[in-house]
Amino acid sequence: MPELVEIRLHGRGGQGAWTATNLLAMAALREGKYSQSFPFFGPERGGAPILAFARISDKPIDVHCMVYNPDIVAVLDPTLLGPKVVEGIKDETVMVVNTQDPPSKVREVLGTSRGKLWTVNATRLALEVIGRPITNTAMLGAILKATNVVSLDSLLAVTRERFGGEMGEKNASVIRKAYEEAVPE
Repeated sequence: MPELVEIRLHGRGGQGAWTATNLLAMAALREGKYSQSFPFFGPERGGAPILAFARISDKPIDVHCMVYNPDIVAVLDPTLLGPKVVEGIKDETVMVVNTQDPPSKVREVLGTSRGKLWTVNATRLALEVIGRPITNTAMLGAILKATNVVSLDSLLAVTRERFGGEMGEKNASVIRKAYEEAVPE
């Protein structure tokens, strides 16, 4: 990964995309790194497409704008697959997609051969472990498997702190399961 890692999440309102970038930023801080986390959305209702961003670096971060050329892209809801997902990606961009489809189908829908593609059925995992189709923490497990942008231990610790009690343990469990099940193309 480069010195400054820029991350863009595509989700829908209520799926926890911004919470996911916050958890990544908190895990980075726990490791002594610098980080940012911020959303991009308007007054949309739940279910509307949103973007959330994170930056992680070993040095202070001087840039304060949206992420235009991400190192990591994650798609929390497979219905969002399309041209916006691949905007600004580079050949080395890691894309992590919540889907039950094979990578070849995801590539077809995205219309690009650029980037390194990982997939995980985050919806199934979230339903099994948490009981709701909120995929943000499952996607974090898959992102870590694909990139090691922060350590699994740091992410699990901040997740338990953020959610607490039984919900903290369930989210930590879904992170671990997605980490184990995420597969590269």
